[in-house]
Amino acid sequence: MDESGLRILRVWGFNDVNTAPSSGTVYYQLLKDGTATINTGADGLQRLDYVVASAEARNVKLIINFVNNWSDYGGMAAYVTAFGGSQTSWYTNTAAQAAYRAYIKAVVSRYIDSPAVLAWELANKPRCKGCDTSVLYDWIKSTSAYIKSLDSKHMVAIGDEGFGLETGSDGSYPYSYDEGLNFTMNLGIDTIDFATFHLYPSSWGTTNDWGNGWVKSHGAACAAAGKPCLFEEYGVTSDHCAIEAPWQKTALDTTGIAADLYWQYGDTLSSGKSADDGNTFYYGTSEFTCLVTDHVAAIDS
Repeated sequence: MDESGLRILRVWGFNDVNTAPSSGTVYYQLLKDGTATINTGADGLQRLDYVVASAEARNVKLIINFVNNWSDYGGMAAYVTAFGGSQTSWYTNTAAQAAYRAYIKAVVSRYIDSPAVLAWELANKPRCKGCDTSVLYDWIKSTSAYIKSLDSKHMVAIGDEGFGLETGSDGSYPYSYDEGLNFTMNLGIDTIDFATFHLYPSSWGTTNDWGNGWVKSHGAACAAAGKPCLFEEYGVTSDHCAIEAPWQKTALDTTGIAADLYWQYGDTLSSGKSADDGNTFYYGTSEFTCLVTDHVAAIDS
C-alpha cells in the first residue's frame, strides 16, 4: 500500500449466514429462526481483526460497512430468511433492525479505538425499489444517529449509489427516485458526514461519457450542501484506462469531490490472482500505472 499511494480502503465488515458452516469456513454472524449469533472466533470477527491490524501497521484508513444490499456474504437477504418480510420491508422490520443494530454495536465497540478506522458505513448500495423516499430517509437518520451514539469520534456515511438527484438530471434512471433514494435529502441528515456515489454505466443503461456529468452533478450537490462527496465505486469490464481515467480527471477537477475509490483492487497472491469480476485491475500492470500511479501523482501535484 505504501508503494501504491493508496491510503483508503473500503472493506466489508459483514459476512452473514443462515446455516452454521463447517469448521474453517469464515462467517461473522449466524442469522437463523429469528435469532442472531455473532461469531467472535478464529473464523469470525478475528478475521476482521487481522484486516484492521494490517491497516494500522501500514497507516491505511478503513471505511467499514455493516450489511450488503446484495446477497453476497449474506446481506439483507440473510436477515429476511431469518426474520421474515422482504427486501423492501427490511428497513422497517423491527426484529431484523434489532439484530442489525446489535451487530453494529459489536463491530463499533471492537474497533472504536483503532487509528485505522476512517468511517462507518450503513450498507453497501442500500435500495428500496418502489418505496417512498421517506422509508430510506427515516432508516438512514435513525441508524446514523444510533452509530453516533456509540461512537462520536468517527464519520458515518450511507454507502449508497447516489440515486435520486435533481441537480443536473437528464431524466435517466439513475437520477430518478425509483430505488427509494433522494440523494440531496439524505445528505441533509446531520449525522451523515459525507456523501457517497457510485458509477456503473453498463448496469444502468447509460453511456460511459454520461459518467462525467454524473460526477459533476454530485459534486455540485455536495458543494451546495457543504459536505464532501466520496466517489466511492466506479468500474467497467473492459478498456479500463480509456474509460475510467477521464472520470478520474473529472472528479479531480470538480468542486465538492473529496476523493475517489475505484472498484476494485487486484493483486497476485501466493494462491493466485485475487477475485476478478471484470472491473478489477491488478497491481503491477499498465492499467494500474494509468489508473492508480498516474492518478495519485495528479492528486499530489
